[in-house]
Amino acid sequence: MIIMLLLFVALLVVAAVYFVRLFNGLVALRENVRKAWANIDVLLTQRHDELSKLVETCKRYMTYEQETLERVMHGRAAVFRAQGAGDVTALGAAEDQLRQDVGRLFALAEKYPALKADESFGHLQTRITELEESIADRREFYNDAVNLNNIRIQTFPDLLVARMFEFRPAGLLEFSEEQKRDVDVGKLFG
Repeated sequence: MIIMLLLFVALLVVAAVYFVRLFNGLVALRENVRKAWANIDVLLTQRHDELSKLVETCKRYMTYEQETLERVMHGRAAVFRAQGAGDVTALGAAEDQLRQDVGRLFALAEKYPALKADESFGHLQTRITELEESIADRREFYNDAVNLNNIRIQTFPDLLVARMFEFRPAGLLEFSEEQKRDVDVGKLFG
């Protein structure tokens, strides 16, 4: 009788330890998704600041390109809204449009030799390009974290714990196929 009781208690302890490990693993995955999002958020905020400086620099030279400058600012605002709301789907769409508008702005800058020669413009163009590359890298880390999280909360036995504690799937940060291609500078001048 004592052996059966000890065996039962040992089984309960093992089950409890297993349950705690599952729960803690799911929490770690959820927090990795949040951390990856926070890393993207930092870069988006930095780019947000740099874009406003870029537009101000361009305004001094590009008097006939107000529509392009306004599109960049509207795109910047759309990214900022989606970023603030944590809406990954809206952010992907806003990023698509903003990238196209910034590419158009850089292409139009070719028409303005004084702007191209401006040290501030060159620095901002380089900085924004570097931020774009960093955002792409962080997007990959974010999507990996989301993928791991989503797989774990949908597989047995983790899904039992996930449902019990309401762990939710996270959304991938995706860009359209058009967004993934380089901007066709020739079309921008056509």
